[in-house]
Amino acid sequence: MNGNVDFHVNRDSKGPLMTAPESLDPRSHNVAGDRTAELLRLFPEIRTEGGKLDFDKLKLALGESVDVGKERYGLTWPGKAECFKTIQTPSLGTLLPKRDESVNFDTTENLIIEGDNLEVLKLLQKSYLGQVKMIYIDPPYNTGNDFIYPDNYSESLKTYLEYTGQVDAEGRRFSTNTEADGRFHSKWLNMMYPRLYLARNLLRDDGVVFISIDDRELLSLRGILTELFGEDCCVATLPVLCNPKGRALDKYFATNHEYVVCCSKTVLPKGYFSIEKDEDQVMAEYPEEDDAGKYRLLELRNTHREFGKHNRRNLHYAFFVSADGSVRLENSDSAIRVYPDWDDGFEGCWTWDKEVTVHGAGSSDGDFRPAMWASTALVT
Repeated sequence: MNGNVDFHVNRDSKGPLMTAPESLDPRSHNVAGDRTAELLRLFPEIRTEGGKLDFDKLKLALGESVDVGKERYGLTWPGKAECFKTIQTPSLGTLLPKRDESVNFDTTENLIIEGDNLEVLKLLQKSYLGQVKMIYIDPPYNTGNDFIYPDNYSESLKTYLEYTGQVDAEGRRFSTNTEADGRFHSKWLNMMYPRLYLARNLLRDDGVVFISIDDRELLSLRGILTELFGEDCCVATLPVLCNPKGRALDKYFATNHEYVVCCSKTVLPKGYFSIEKDEDQVMAEYPEEDDAGKYRLLELRNTHREFGKHNRRNLHYAFFVSADGSVRLENSDSAIRVYPDWDDGFEGCWTWDKEVTVHGAGSSDGDFRPAMWASTALVT
C-alpha cells in the first residue's frame, strides 16, 4: 500500500451511484505552505514563474519597513537555520488509539498522546490549528544529563523510539548534553525552537502558553519566546517557590525557586488573568457599605518611603480638617492642616495629586465627607 486509502466507483443495480471519497493525505499540516500562500495573497506581485517567492520584489513592496542592516538585535546560535527545516519537514506518523489503556473511550472528551512531542505537535496542526486556549510545557532544564539528543540534530519518530539506547541500528552515537560541550546551549535551543514554533500555531488568538524553567536557560528561553511571540506578548516571568530551604548542593546560593514564563498569542486586555472573587472574599475584604455598595478604607498616604516630598512634590500638599470632621483642600478658619508626613519627621506624599483627589472623592467644591471617600481614608 502507498499509505492512502483508495475507493472505486461502483454502481449497484438497485442503488444509487457510489462516489469515491478523497484519498487521505498521511502528511502533517504544511506550515510553510500556509505562510507562503498568505504572502502570495497579500503580495501577488512577488510570485515567480515557478510559483515561488521573489524576496527582492517583497522588499520593494514593503519599502522602508525592511531592515537591510547586517547587524540587528536578536538571538542566534549554531543550528538555528536547521530548526526551520525541522519545522517544515512534514511528519508521516500516525496516531493510533489504544482502547485497552483508555477510560470511557467512546464518551470521554479528554485525550492523552504519548510519543515524541515534535512529531505530535506536527500531527496536531491539522485538527487543532488556532483552537487551543492554554498550553503548559515542562521542558528539560538542560542540567547536563536530563535530556538526550542525536548527534546529527535530526529528530524523528524513529529517534524517539531509540532514545532509550546509546546507539541505533546504524550505529549512530547518542550522548548526553554536558556543560563541557562547546554547543551546550545551542543543542537545547535547537530542541526547543521548533516545538515552541509549532505550539504557538495551535493557540487561538486569546490563547496563552506557560513554560517552566530554571536559571540555566531562562535567558535563552526568553530570547526565543520574544522572537516567536513578540515582546508585547511576553506577559510575565513568574518566580515559583519550589524549595523553601534552598538546594544545599548549589555552588554559591541555596536556590529556592524556579520560574514560569507566560506568553500570549496576541496582546491581551489588562486584567485578563484576574480571578473573580467569590462572595465570601468580597464580604471579608470590603467590610464597609453605603448606598453605592461595598467598599474598604485604605490609607491615602503613600506607604512606600522611597517616594516623598523630595521626588514627588506635586503629591505633598495639605488637607484642612475642621472641628465638625469635614475635610477640604482650601484653608478655613480653625482648620487643622494634615500633611502626609511620618512620625519620625520624614516628609512623605499622598497617593493622589489634588486633581485626582477631587475626582476620586466625587467632590467639585473641595468638601470631602467620609462617605465620599469610598476606598480611601485619611490617616493623621
